[in-house]
Amino acid sequence: MSDETRIKGMGSIPHAQGVAFRVWAPHAQRVSVIGSFNDWDGARHPMQAEENGYWYANVAKAHTGDQYRFLLSTPTGEFTRIDPYAREVTGSVGNAVIHDPNFDWQGDDFRIAPWNELVIYELHVGTFNDREDVSCPGTFSSVSARLGHLKKLGLNAIQIMPVGVFAGGRSWGYNPSHIFSVETTYGGSRAFKEFVRRAHREGIAVILDVVYNHLGPSDNDLWQFDGWSENNRGGIYFYNDDRAATPWGETRPDYGRGEVRQYILDNVLMWLEEYHVDGLRFDSTQYIRTVHGTEDRELPDGWSLLQWINSQVARKFPGRITIAEDFQNNQRLTRDVDVGGAGFGAQWDGMFVHPIRRAVIALQDRHRSLAAIRDAICYRYNDDAFGRVIYSESHDEVSNGRARVPQEISPDDPKGWYARKRSTLGAAMVFTAPGIPMLFQGQEFLEGGWFRETVPLDWDKRDDFHGIVRLYRDLIRLRLNRDGFTRGLCGQYTRVYHLNDSSKVIAFQRWDQGRPGDDVVVVANFFHKAQDGYVIGFPATGLWKLRFNSDWQGYNDDFKNHPSTDIVAETGARDGLPSQAAVSIAPYSVLIFSQ
Repeated sequence: MSDETRIKGMGSIPHAQGVAFRVWAPHAQRVSVIGSFNDWDGARHPMQAEENGYWYANVAKAHTGDQYRFLLSTPTGEFTRIDPYAREVTGSVGNAVIHDPNFDWQGDDFRIAPWNELVIYELHVGTFNDREDVSCPGTFSSVSARLGHLKKLGLNAIQIMPVGVFAGGRSWGYNPSHIFSVETTYGGSRAFKEFVRRAHREGIAVILDVVYNHLGPSDNDLWQFDGWSENNRGGIYFYNDDRAATPWGETRPDYGRGEVRQYILDNVLMWLEEYHVDGLRFDSTQYIRTVHGTEDRELPDGWSLLQWINSQVARKFPGRITIAEDFQNNQRLTRDVDVGGAGFGAQWDGMFVHPIRRAVIALQDRHRSLAAIRDAICYRYNDDAFGRVIYSESHDEVSNGRARVPQEISPDDPKGWYARKRSTLGAAMVFTAPGIPMLFQGQEFLEGGWFRETVPLDWDKRDDFHGIVRLYRDLIRLRLNRDGFTRGLCGQYTRVYHLNDSSKVIAFQRWDQGRPGDDVVVVANFFHKAQDGYVIGFPATGLWKLRFNSDWQGYNDDFKNHPSTDIVAETGARDGLPSQAAVSIAPYSVLIFSQ
Protein backbone atom coordinates (compact mmCIF):
# COMPACT_ATOMS: atom_id res chain seq x y z
CA MET A 1 0.00 0.00 0.00
CA SER A 2 1.51 3.34 -1.06
CA ASP A 3 2.04 6.36 1.18
CA GLU A 4 -0.83 8.08 -0.62
CA THR A 5 -3.27 5.37 0.40
CA ARG A 6 -2.25 4.94 4.01
CA ILE A 7 -5.19 4.40 6.34
CA LYS A 8 -5.90 7.15 8.83
CA GLY A 9 -6.31 6.46 12.50
CA MET A 10 -4.43 5.05 15.47
CA GLY A 11 -3.93 1.54 16.79
CA SER A 12 -5.23 -1.29 14.62
CA ILE A 13 -7.55 -0.26 11.79
CA PRO A 14 -9.24 -3.11 9.91
CA HIS A 15 -10.01 -2.42 6.24
CA ALA A 16 -10.84 -4.35 3.10
CA GLN A 17 -7.21 -5.27 2.31
CA GLY A 18 -6.09 -6.22 5.80
CA VAL A 19 -5.30 -4.29 8.96
CA ALA A 20 -3.33 -1.06 9.24
CA PHE A 21 -1.37 -0.27 12.39
CA ARG A 22 -0.12 3.05 13.70
CA VAL A 23 1.64 3.88 16.97
CA TRP A 24 3.35 6.93 18.44
CA ALA A 25 6.86 6.15 19.70
CA PRO A 26 9.11 9.15 18.95
CA HIS A 27 12.24 7.79 20.68
CA ALA A 28 12.16 4.32 19.14
CA GLN A 29 14.82 3.44 16.56
CA ARG A 30 12.77 0.63 14.99
CA VAL A 31 9.23 -0.63 15.50
CA SER A 32 7.54 -3.81 14.30
CA VAL A 33 4.07 -5.17 14.76
CA ILE A 34 4.06 -8.75 15.99
CA GLY A 35 1.14 -11.06 16.52
CA SER A 36 -0.64 -14.31 15.94
CA PHE A 37 -0.72 -13.49 12.20
CA ASN A 38 3.11 -13.59 11.89
CA ASP A 39 4.14 -16.01 14.64
CA TRP A 40 5.23 -13.02 16.77
CA ASP A 41 8.22 -12.55 14.48
CA GLY A 42 9.59 -9.00 14.63
CA ALA A 43 11.30 -9.32 11.25
CA ARG A 44 8.09 -9.98 9.33
CA HIS A 45 6.28 -6.63 9.54
CA PRO A 46 8.55 -3.68 10.28
CA MET A 47 6.76 -0.36 10.58
CA GLN A 48 7.69 2.71 8.60
CA ALA A 49 8.60 5.97 10.30
CA GLU A 50 6.21 8.87 9.75
CA GLU A 51 6.41 12.48 10.85
CA ASN A 52 6.39 13.47 14.54
CA GLY A 53 7.39 10.07 15.86
CA TYR A 54 4.58 7.97 14.39
CA TRP A 55 5.11 4.50 12.90
CA TYR A 56 2.90 2.75 10.36
CA ALA A 57 2.45 -0.68 8.79
CA ASN A 58 -0.20 -2.45 6.77
CA VAL A 59 -0.55 -6.21 7.23
CA ALA A 60 -2.60 -8.01 4.61
CA LYS A 61 -2.77 -11.28 6.55
CA ALA A 62 -4.03 -9.76 9.82
CA HIS A 63 -7.70 -10.13 10.70
CA THR A 64 -10.10 -9.11 13.42
CA GLY A 65 -9.68 -11.33 16.46
CA ASP A 66 -5.92 -11.68 16.00
CA GLN A 67 -3.70 -10.80 18.95
CA TYR A 68 -0.78 -8.41 18.56
CA ARG A 69 1.79 -6.16 20.23
CA PHE A 70 4.33 -3.59 19.14
CA LEU A 71 8.03 -4.52 19.28
CA LEU A 72 10.17 -1.43 19.96
CA SER A 73 13.94 -1.18 19.57
CA THR A 74 15.18 1.78 21.61
CA PRO A 75 18.43 3.17 23.04
CA THR A 76 17.42 1.61 26.37
CA GLY A 77 16.71 -1.84 24.97
CA GLU A 78 14.16 -3.90 23.08
CA PHE A 79 10.70 -4.56 24.51
CA THR A 80 7.08 -5.08 23.52
CA ARG A 81 4.14 -2.83 24.31
CA ILE A 82 0.37 -3.20 24.18
CA ASP A 83 -1.23 -0.81 21.70
CA PRO A 84 -2.33 2.33 23.63
CA TYR A 85 -5.37 2.56 21.33
CA ALA A 86 -6.32 -1.13 21.58
CA ARG A 87 -10.11 -1.53 21.52
CA GLU A 88 -9.74 -4.98 23.06
CA VAL A 89 -7.08 -6.67 25.19
CA THR A 90 -6.82 -10.19 26.58
CA GLY A 91 -6.12 -8.70 30.00
CA SER A 92 -4.42 -5.78 31.70
CA VAL A 93 -0.99 -7.39 31.09
CA GLY A 94 -1.98 -9.47 28.05
CA ASN A 95 -2.07 -8.72 24.35
CA ALA A 96 -4.03 -6.31 22.21
CA VAL A 97 -6.77 -7.81 20.03
CA ILE A 98 -7.75 -6.52 16.60
CA HIS A 99 -11.27 -5.30 17.27
CA ASP A 100 -14.10 -5.72 14.79
CA PRO A 101 -15.57 -2.21 14.52
CA ASN A 102 -18.78 -3.45 12.94
CA PHE A 103 -21.82 -3.58 15.20
CA ASP A 104 -25.49 -3.61 14.33
CA TRP A 105 -27.05 -0.79 16.33
CA GLN A 106 -30.41 -1.72 14.81
CA GLY A 107 -31.34 1.85 14.06
CA ASP A 108 -30.48 3.19 17.52
CA ASP A 109 -31.14 6.92 17.43
CA PHE A 110 -31.77 7.45 21.15
CA ARG A 111 -31.58 10.98 22.54
CA ILE A 112 -30.95 11.77 26.17
CA ALA A 113 -33.69 13.70 27.98
CA PRO A 114 -33.35 17.46 28.51
CA TRP A 115 -31.07 18.02 31.48
CA ASN A 116 -33.85 19.48 33.64
CA GLU A 117 -35.69 16.18 33.19
CA LEU A 118 -32.83 13.81 34.00
CA VAL A 119 -32.83 11.38 36.91
CA ILE A 120 -29.54 9.47 37.23
CA TYR A 121 -28.83 6.09 38.84
CA GLU A 122 -25.15 5.47 39.57
CA LEU A 123 -24.07 1.84 39.49
CA HIS A 124 -20.98 -0.35 39.54
CA VAL A 125 -21.11 -3.17 37.03
CA GLY A 126 -19.05 -5.55 39.17
CA THR A 127 -21.44 -5.47 42.15
CA PHE A 128 -24.79 -4.97 40.40
CA ASN A 129 -25.54 -8.66 40.70
CA ASP A 130 -27.03 -11.06 43.25
CA ARG A 131 -25.52 -12.05 46.58
CA GLU A 132 -25.61 -15.68 45.48
CA ASP A 133 -23.18 -14.68 42.71
CA VAL A 134 -20.63 -13.36 45.21
CA SER A 135 -17.84 -15.45 43.67
CA CYS A 136 -18.32 -13.83 40.27
CA PRO A 137 -18.22 -10.14 39.41
CA GLY A 138 -21.26 -8.64 37.77
CA THR A 139 -21.33 -8.22 34.01
CA PHE A 140 -23.12 -6.06 31.48
CA SER A 141 -25.50 -8.99 31.09
CA SER A 142 -26.36 -9.00 34.80
CA VAL A 143 -27.01 -5.26 34.65
CA SER A 144 -29.23 -5.76 31.59
CA ALA A 145 -31.24 -8.31 33.55
CA ARG A 146 -32.11 -5.56 36.06
CA LEU A 147 -33.08 -2.89 33.56
CA GLY A 148 -36.73 -3.71 34.18
CA HIS A 149 -36.31 -2.73 37.83
CA LEU A 150 -34.65 0.53 36.86
CA LYS A 151 -37.28 1.33 34.25
CA LYS A 152 -40.10 0.63 36.70
CA LEU A 153 -38.36 2.86 39.22
CA GLY A 154 -38.82 5.59 36.64
CA LEU A 155 -35.30 6.90 36.15
CA ASN A 156 -34.07 7.76 32.67
CA ALA A 157 -30.27 7.68 32.94
CA ILE A 158 -27.67 5.26 34.30
CA GLN A 159 -24.22 6.49 35.27
CA ILE A 160 -21.76 3.61 35.17
CA MET A 161 -18.53 3.65 37.12
CA PRO A 162 -15.45 3.26 34.87
CA VAL A 163 -15.35 0.23 32.57
CA GLY A 164 -11.88 0.65 31.07
CA VAL A 165 -9.58 -2.35 31.62
CA PHE A 166 -8.04 -2.26 35.10
CA ALA A 167 -5.49 -4.31 37.03
CA GLY A 168 -6.88 -7.33 38.85
CA GLY A 169 -10.27 -8.97 38.69
CA ARG A 170 -12.22 -6.51 40.85
CA SER A 171 -11.96 -2.77 41.13
CA TRP A 172 -13.96 0.43 41.36
CA GLY A 173 -12.47 1.17 37.92
CA TYR A 174 -10.46 4.26 38.86
CA ASN A 175 -7.13 2.55 38.15
CA PRO A 176 -7.32 2.36 34.35
CA SER A 177 -4.71 0.28 32.57
CA HIS A 178 -6.15 0.58 29.05
CA ILE A 179 -8.66 3.38 28.55
CA PHE A 180 -9.68 2.34 25.02
CA SER A 181 -10.58 -1.23 26.01
CA VAL A 182 -13.57 -2.44 28.01
CA GLU A 183 -12.96 -4.60 31.07
CA THR A 184 -13.03 -8.27 30.06
CA THR A 185 -14.54 -9.51 33.35
CA TYR A 186 -17.57 -7.30 32.63
CA GLY A 187 -18.01 -8.85 29.20
CA GLY A 188 -15.77 -6.73 27.00
CA SER A 189 -16.37 -4.26 24.22
CA ARG A 190 -19.16 -5.96 22.30
CA ALA A 191 -21.11 -6.72 25.47
CA PHE A 192 -20.95 -3.05 26.45
CA LYS A 193 -22.36 -2.02 23.09
CA GLU A 194 -25.14 -4.58 23.46
CA PHE A 195 -25.91 -3.20 26.91
CA VAL A 196 -26.11 0.41 25.67
CA ARG A 197 -28.39 -0.65 22.83
CA ARG A 198 -30.64 -2.51 25.29
CA ALA A 199 -30.74 0.42 27.73
CA HIS A 200 -31.72 2.78 24.92
CA ARG A 201 -34.58 0.47 23.95
CA GLU A 202 -35.84 0.82 27.53
CA GLY A 203 -35.64 4.61 27.30
CA ILE A 204 -32.60 4.85 29.56
CA ALA A 205 -29.54 6.93 28.74
CA VAL A 206 -26.05 5.69 29.60
CA ILE A 207 -23.52 8.08 31.14
CA LEU A 208 -19.99 6.70 31.55
CA ASP A 209 -17.48 7.64 34.23
CA VAL A 210 -14.02 8.33 32.72
CA VAL A 211 -10.64 8.85 34.37
CA TYR A 212 -8.08 11.23 32.88
CA ASN A 213 -6.53 12.74 36.03
CA HIS A 214 -4.12 9.80 36.21
CA LEU A 215 -3.53 6.52 34.40
CA GLY A 216 -2.81 3.21 36.07
CA PRO A 217 -0.72 3.23 38.15
CA SER A 218 -0.35 -0.58 37.98
CA ASP A 219 -0.34 -2.70 34.81
CA ASN A 220 0.37 0.51 32.92
CA ASP A 221 2.07 -0.21 29.59
CA LEU A 222 2.19 3.52 28.82
CA TRP A 223 4.88 3.95 31.47
CA GLN A 224 8.15 4.87 29.69
CA PHE A 225 6.44 3.61 26.57
CA ASP A 226 9.29 4.06 24.09
CA GLY A 227 12.11 3.89 26.63
CA TRP A 228 12.55 7.63 27.12
CA SER A 229 11.93 9.43 30.40
CA GLU A 230 13.31 12.22 32.54
CA ASN A 231 13.83 12.14 36.31
CA ASN A 232 12.96 8.42 36.21
CA ARG A 233 9.34 9.32 35.61
CA GLY A 234 6.75 8.17 33.12
CA GLY A 235 8.06 9.13 29.70
CA ILE A 236 6.17 10.44 26.68
CA TYR A 237 2.61 10.05 27.99
CA PHE A 238 3.24 11.71 31.36
CA TYR A 239 4.69 14.78 32.97
CA ASN A 240 8.29 14.15 33.90
CA ASP A 241 8.56 16.74 36.67
CA ASP A 242 6.66 17.49 39.87
CA ARG A 243 3.45 17.93 37.87
CA ALA A 244 3.35 14.15 37.53
CA ALA A 245 2.36 13.65 41.18
CA THR A 246 -1.26 12.82 42.02
CA PRO A 247 -2.87 11.11 45.03
CA TRP A 248 -2.85 7.91 42.93
CA GLY A 249 0.79 7.92 41.84
CA GLU A 250 3.08 9.89 39.55
CA THR A 251 1.04 9.12 36.46
CA ARG A 252 -0.66 12.39 35.53
CA PRO A 253 -0.80 12.60 31.71
CA ASP A 254 1.15 15.42 30.06
CA TYR A 255 -1.77 17.65 29.10
CA GLY A 256 0.60 20.03 27.31
CA ARG A 257 1.86 17.49 24.77
CA GLY A 258 -0.23 17.50 21.60
CA GLU A 259 -0.16 13.75 21.08
CA VAL A 260 -1.32 13.08 24.64
CA ARG A 261 -4.09 15.66 24.35
CA GLN A 262 -5.23 13.98 21.14
CA TYR A 263 -5.06 10.58 22.84
CA ILE A 264 -7.46 11.72 25.58
CA LEU A 265 -9.79 13.52 23.16
CA ASP A 266 -9.88 10.45 20.92
CA ASN A 267 -10.94 8.38 23.92
CA VAL A 268 -13.76 10.79 24.72
CA LEU A 269 -15.00 10.75 21.14
CA MET A 270 -14.74 6.95 20.96
CA TRP A 271 -17.23 6.46 23.82
CA LEU A 272 -19.68 8.87 22.25
CA GLU A 273 -19.37 7.68 18.66
CA GLU A 274 -18.53 3.98 18.79
CA TYR A 275 -20.45 3.09 21.96
CA HIS A 276 -23.35 5.59 21.66
CA VAL A 277 -23.01 6.67 25.29
CA ASP A 278 -25.09 9.72 26.12
CA GLY A 279 -22.69 11.53 28.39
CA LEU A 280 -19.48 11.35 30.35
CA ARG A 281 -18.71 12.04 34.00
CA PHE A 282 -15.09 13.19 34.42
CA ASP A 283 -13.46 11.93 37.60
CA SER A 284 -11.61 14.44 39.83
CA THR A 285 -11.25 17.28 37.35
CA GLN A 286 -9.54 19.35 40.04
CA TYR A 287 -6.48 17.14 39.43
CA ILE A 288 -6.64 17.89 35.72
CA ARG A 289 -6.89 21.67 35.98
CA THR A 290 -4.67 22.12 39.07
CA VAL A 291 -1.49 20.48 40.31
CA HIS A 292 -2.53 19.80 43.90
CA GLY A 293 -6.31 19.56 43.55
CA THR A 294 -6.81 23.05 44.98
CA GLU A 295 -6.74 26.51 43.51
CA ASP A 296 -3.24 27.33 44.80
CA ARG A 297 -1.44 26.11 41.65
CA GLU A 298 -3.31 25.98 38.40
CA LEU A 299 -2.43 23.70 35.51
CA PRO A 300 -3.25 25.69 32.37
CA ASP A 301 -2.56 22.70 30.10
CA GLY A 302 -5.31 20.74 31.85
CA TRP A 303 -7.77 23.61 31.78
CA SER A 304 -7.34 24.16 28.06
CA LEU A 305 -7.68 20.41 27.47
CA LEU A 306 -11.03 20.37 29.26
CA GLN A 307 -12.15 23.35 27.20
CA TRP A 308 -11.07 21.64 23.98
CA ILE A 309 -12.83 18.39 24.87
CA ASN A 310 -16.10 20.08 25.80
CA SER A 311 -16.00 22.28 22.70
CA GLN A 312 -15.56 19.20 20.52
CA VAL A 313 -18.33 17.29 22.28
CA ALA A 314 -20.75 20.23 22.02
CA ARG A 315 -20.00 20.61 18.31
CA LYS A 316 -20.05 16.96 17.30
CA PHE A 317 -22.61 15.55 19.75
CA PRO A 318 -25.05 18.31 20.68
CA GLY A 319 -27.35 17.41 23.55
CA ARG A 320 -25.01 14.93 25.20
CA ILE A 321 -23.89 15.85 28.69
CA THR A 322 -20.46 16.13 30.30
CA ILE A 323 -20.32 16.22 34.09
CA ALA A 324 -17.37 17.28 36.24
CA GLU A 325 -16.51 15.91 39.66
CA ASP A 326 -14.51 18.80 41.07
CA PHE A 327 -15.78 19.83 44.54
CA GLN A 328 -13.99 23.18 44.51
CA ASN A 329 -17.25 25.11 43.98
CA ASN A 330 -15.71 26.67 40.90
CA GLN A 331 -18.35 28.43 38.83
CA ARG A 332 -16.13 28.37 35.75
CA LEU A 333 -16.44 24.60 35.35
CA THR A 334 -20.00 24.92 34.04
CA ARG A 335 -19.54 28.22 32.22
CA ASP A 336 -19.45 28.20 28.42
CA VAL A 337 -16.03 27.96 26.83
CA ASP A 338 -16.56 31.12 24.77
CA VAL A 339 -16.77 33.16 28.00
CA GLY A 340 -13.77 31.50 29.63
CA GLY A 341 -15.40 28.47 31.22
CA ALA A 342 -14.55 24.79 30.93
CA GLY A 343 -17.85 24.02 29.20
CA PHE A 344 -19.23 21.21 31.36
CA GLY A 345 -22.99 20.73 31.43
CA ALA A 346 -23.09 20.06 35.16
CA GLN A 347 -20.92 19.24 38.15
CA TRP A 348 -21.36 17.08 41.22
CA ASP A 349 -22.38 19.44 43.99
CA GLY A 350 -20.67 19.13 47.35
CA MET A 351 -22.62 22.19 48.48
CA PHE A 352 -25.73 19.99 48.49
CA VAL A 353 -24.68 16.52 49.57
CA HIS A 354 -22.66 17.43 52.64
CA PRO A 355 -25.24 19.70 54.37
CA ILE A 356 -28.08 17.30 53.58
CA ARG A 357 -26.20 14.27 54.86
CA ARG A 358 -25.23 16.13 58.02
CA ALA A 359 -28.83 17.17 58.58
CA VAL A 360 -30.31 13.68 58.36
CA ILE A 361 -27.44 11.87 60.08
CA ALA A 362 -27.23 14.19 63.13
CA LEU A 363 -28.34 12.40 66.27
CA GLN A 364 -29.97 15.41 67.92
CA ASP A 365 -32.51 17.71 66.25
CA ARG A 366 -30.72 20.78 67.59
CA HIS A 367 -27.76 19.88 65.38
CA ARG A 368 -29.83 20.10 62.19
CA SER A 369 -29.22 23.50 60.64
CA LEU A 370 -32.20 24.71 58.64
CA ALA A 371 -30.08 27.57 57.31
CA ALA A 372 -27.60 25.05 55.90
CA ILE A 373 -30.46 23.08 54.34
CA ARG A 374 -31.84 26.28 52.79
CA ASP A 375 -28.44 27.11 51.33
CA ALA A 376 -28.11 23.58 49.96
CA ILE A 377 -31.49 23.84 48.27
CA CYS A 378 -30.77 27.22 46.71
CA TYR A 379 -27.13 26.84 45.66
CA ARG A 380 -26.49 26.91 41.93
CA TYR A 381 -23.74 27.41 39.38
CA ASN A 382 -23.97 30.33 36.95
CA ASP A 383 -27.61 30.84 37.81
CA ASP A 384 -28.54 27.47 36.30
CA ALA A 385 -30.61 25.23 38.55
CA PHE A 386 -29.61 22.19 36.52
CA GLY A 387 -25.89 22.87 36.34
CA ARG A 388 -25.40 20.56 39.30
CA VAL A 389 -25.93 16.89 40.14
CA ILE A 390 -27.41 16.47 43.64
CA TYR A 391 -27.54 13.34 45.76
CA SER A 392 -27.28 11.96 49.28
CA GLU A 393 -25.37 8.81 48.30
CA SER A 394 -22.64 8.15 45.73
CA HIS A 395 -19.75 5.70 45.51
CA ASP A 396 -17.53 8.25 47.29
CA GLU A 397 -20.05 9.18 49.98
CA VAL A 398 -20.68 5.57 51.06
CA SER A 399 -17.05 4.41 51.31
CA ASN A 400 -13.65 5.63 52.49
CA GLY A 401 -14.74 5.66 56.12
CA ARG A 402 -18.37 6.56 55.44
CA ALA A 403 -21.39 4.30 55.02
CA ARG A 404 -24.84 4.31 53.52
CA VAL A 405 -27.13 6.97 54.97
CA PRO A 406 -29.34 4.52 56.95
CA GLN A 407 -26.19 2.97 58.42
CA GLU A 408 -24.82 6.39 59.38
CA ILE A 409 -28.15 7.36 60.98
CA SER A 410 -28.50 4.18 63.06
CA PRO A 411 -25.34 2.04 63.06
CA ASP A 412 -27.00 -0.51 65.33
CA ASP A 413 -30.37 -0.48 63.57
CA PRO A 414 -29.89 0.59 59.93
CA LYS A 415 -33.30 -0.76 58.91
CA GLY A 416 -35.22 0.73 61.84
CA TRP A 417 -37.70 3.60 61.97
CA TYR A 418 -35.15 6.42 62.40
CA ALA A 419 -32.99 5.12 59.55
CA ARG A 420 -35.97 4.76 57.25
CA LYS A 421 -37.56 8.08 58.13
CA ARG A 422 -34.47 10.26 57.92
CA SER A 423 -32.89 8.57 54.90
CA THR A 424 -36.11 9.05 52.93
CA LEU A 425 -36.28 12.63 54.22
CA GLY A 426 -32.87 13.20 52.61
CA ALA A 427 -34.03 11.48 49.42
CA ALA A 428 -37.08 13.74 49.24
CA MET A 429 -34.74 16.75 49.37
CA VAL A 430 -32.79 15.28 46.45
CA PHE A 431 -35.91 15.00 44.30
CA THR A 432 -37.51 18.33 45.20
CA ALA A 433 -34.49 20.65 45.27
CA PRO A 434 -33.35 22.18 41.97
CA GLY A 435 -30.68 20.15 40.23
CA ILE A 436 -30.19 16.82 38.44
CA PRO A 437 -31.07 14.16 41.05
CA MET A 438 -28.96 11.02 41.40
CA LEU A 439 -29.31 7.77 43.35
CA PHE A 440 -26.60 5.25 44.15
CA GLN A 441 -27.30 1.58 43.51
CA GLY A 442 -29.47 -0.04 46.16
CA GLN A 443 -30.35 3.23 47.83
CA GLU A 444 -33.97 2.67 46.86
CA PHE A 445 -34.18 -0.48 49.01
CA LEU A 446 -32.06 0.67 51.97
CA GLU A 447 -28.85 -1.15 51.07
CA GLY A 448 -26.67 -0.96 54.17
CA GLY A 449 -23.02 -1.02 55.15
CA TRP A 450 -20.54 0.68 52.86
CA PHE A 451 -19.60 0.25 49.22
CA ARG A 452 -16.95 -2.36 48.38
CA GLU A 453 -16.10 -3.73 44.95
CA THR A 454 -16.28 -7.30 46.31
CA VAL A 455 -19.78 -7.17 47.83
CA PRO A 456 -22.80 -7.51 45.50
CA LEU A 457 -26.10 -5.82 46.19
CA ASP A 458 -28.55 -7.63 48.43
CA TRP A 459 -31.50 -7.78 46.04
CA ASP A 460 -33.65 -9.51 48.66
CA LYS A 461 -34.01 -6.09 50.28
CA ARG A 462 -35.96 -4.94 47.23
CA ASP A 463 -38.75 -7.26 48.36
CA ASP A 464 -38.22 -6.64 52.07
CA PHE A 465 -38.58 -2.89 51.57
CA HIS A 466 -40.90 -2.81 48.58
CA GLY A 467 -42.74 0.13 50.16
CA ILE A 468 -39.55 2.20 50.28
CA VAL A 469 -38.94 1.30 46.63
CA ARG A 470 -42.42 2.65 45.90
CA LEU A 471 -41.59 5.85 47.80
CA TYR A 472 -38.60 6.42 45.53
CA ARG A 473 -40.70 5.58 42.49
CA ASP A 474 -43.34 8.11 43.53
CA LEU A 475 -40.71 10.80 44.09
CA ILE A 476 -39.19 10.18 40.66
CA ARG A 477 -42.64 10.29 39.05
CA LEU A 478 -43.33 13.65 40.66
CA ARG A 479 -39.86 14.98 39.83
CA LEU A 480 -40.39 14.21 36.15
CA ASN A 481 -43.98 15.54 36.11
CA ARG A 482 -45.29 12.23 34.77
CA ASP A 483 -48.85 13.09 35.75
CA GLY A 484 -48.78 16.70 34.58
CA PHE A 485 -49.22 18.56 37.88
CA THR A 486 -45.66 18.96 39.21
CA ARG A 487 -43.99 20.82 36.35
CA GLY A 488 -42.54 23.20 38.89
CA LEU A 489 -40.03 20.52 39.93
CA CYS A 490 -38.55 20.72 36.41
CA GLY A 491 -38.31 24.50 36.58
CA GLN A 492 -35.49 26.91 37.18
CA TYR A 493 -37.08 28.84 40.03
CA THR A 494 -36.94 28.21 43.77
CA ARG A 495 -37.85 30.25 46.81
CA VAL A 496 -37.38 29.09 50.39
CA TYR A 497 -40.04 31.20 52.05
CA HIS A 498 -40.49 29.56 55.44
CA LEU A 499 -37.69 28.56 57.81
CA ASN A 500 -38.37 27.83 61.47
CA ASP A 501 -35.17 26.61 63.06
CA SER A 502 -36.75 26.02 66.47
CA SER A 503 -39.51 23.80 65.06
CA LYS A 504 -37.24 22.47 62.29
CA VAL A 505 -39.78 23.14 59.54
CA ILE A 506 -38.78 24.44 56.12
CA ALA A 507 -41.02 25.17 53.14
CA PHE A 508 -40.10 26.16 49.61
CA GLN A 509 -41.78 26.89 46.30
CA ARG A 510 -40.69 25.51 42.93
CA TRP A 511 -41.98 26.78 39.60
CA ASP A 512 -41.20 26.76 35.92
CA GLN A 513 -43.03 29.39 33.83
CA GLY A 514 -44.95 31.11 36.61
CA ARG A 515 -48.31 30.28 35.05
CA PRO A 516 -51.42 29.12 36.94
CA GLY A 517 -50.98 25.55 38.12
CA ASP A 518 -47.22 25.74 37.70
CA ASP A 519 -46.34 25.94 41.41
CA VAL A 520 -45.17 23.13 43.67
CA VAL A 521 -44.89 23.61 47.43
CA VAL A 522 -42.61 21.38 49.50
CA VAL A 523 -42.87 21.25 53.30
CA ALA A 524 -40.25 19.32 55.30
CA ASN A 525 -40.18 18.53 59.01
CA PHE A 526 -36.70 17.85 60.38
CA PHE A 527 -38.05 17.40 63.92
CA HIS A 528 -38.72 14.17 65.87
CA LYS A 529 -42.31 15.20 66.64
CA ALA A 530 -45.30 15.84 64.42
CA GLN A 531 -46.38 19.38 63.60
CA ASP A 532 -50.18 19.58 63.68
CA GLY A 533 -52.11 22.59 62.41
CA TYR A 534 -48.89 24.26 61.34
CA VAL A 535 -49.64 27.46 59.40
CA ILE A 536 -47.48 28.45 56.43
CA GLY A 537 -47.89 30.64 53.37
CA PHE A 538 -49.02 29.44 49.95
CA PRO A 539 -48.52 31.11 46.55
CA ALA A 540 -52.24 31.20 45.71
CA THR A 541 -55.64 30.72 47.25
CA GLY A 542 -57.79 27.69 46.57
CA LEU A 543 -57.37 23.94 46.73
CA TRP A 544 -53.87 22.54 47.07
CA LYS A 545 -53.77 18.80 46.53
CA LEU A 546 -51.39 16.63 48.54
CA ARG A 547 -49.35 14.74 45.94
CA PHE A 548 -46.89 13.04 48.30
CA ASN A 549 -46.60 12.27 52.00
CA SER A 550 -43.43 10.39 52.95
CA ASP A 551 -45.18 9.13 56.10
CA TRP A 552 -47.84 7.24 54.14
CA GLN A 553 -48.39 3.78 55.57
CA GLY A 554 -48.11 2.28 52.10
CA TYR A 555 -44.39 3.00 52.21
CA ASN A 556 -43.85 1.09 55.46
CA ASP A 557 -46.13 -0.55 58.01
CA ASP A 558 -44.97 1.59 60.91
CA PHE A 559 -45.37 4.87 59.04
CA LYS A 560 -48.50 6.49 60.40
CA ASN A 561 -50.25 7.91 57.33
CA HIS A 562 -50.49 11.16 59.32
CA PRO A 563 -53.74 13.03 58.54
CA SER A 564 -52.32 15.58 56.16
CA THR A 565 -54.73 15.85 53.26
CA ASP A 566 -55.62 18.27 50.52
CA ILE A 567 -55.90 21.77 51.95
CA VAL A 568 -57.57 25.02 51.01
CA ALA A 569 -55.38 28.11 51.17
CA GLU A 570 -57.24 31.23 52.19
CA THR A 571 -56.48 34.88 51.60
CA GLY A 572 -54.13 36.21 54.23
CA ALA A 573 -50.51 37.18 53.79
CA ARG A 574 -48.03 34.75 55.34
CA ASP A 575 -44.30 34.25 54.79
CA GLY A 576 -44.39 36.92 52.08
CA LEU A 577 -47.02 35.01 50.11
CA PRO A 578 -50.64 36.08 49.53
CA SER A 579 -52.33 33.03 51.06
CA GLN A 580 -52.01 30.71 54.04
CA ALA A 581 -53.14 27.31 55.22
CA ALA A 582 -52.57 24.91 58.10
CA VAL A 583 -50.81 21.63 57.44
CA SER A 584 -50.07 18.61 59.61
CA ILE A 585 -46.80 16.83 59.03
CA ALA A 586 -45.33 13.76 60.70
CA PRO A 587 -41.83 13.54 62.21
CA TYR A 588 -38.97 13.54 59.70
CA SER A 589 -41.39 13.77 56.79
CA VAL A 590 -42.01 15.67 53.59
CA LEU A 591 -45.25 16.85 51.99
CA ILE A 592 -45.53 17.91 48.35
CA PHE A 593 -48.50 20.03 47.22
CA SER A 594 -49.61 21.35 43.87
CA GLN A 595 -52.83 22.76 42.45
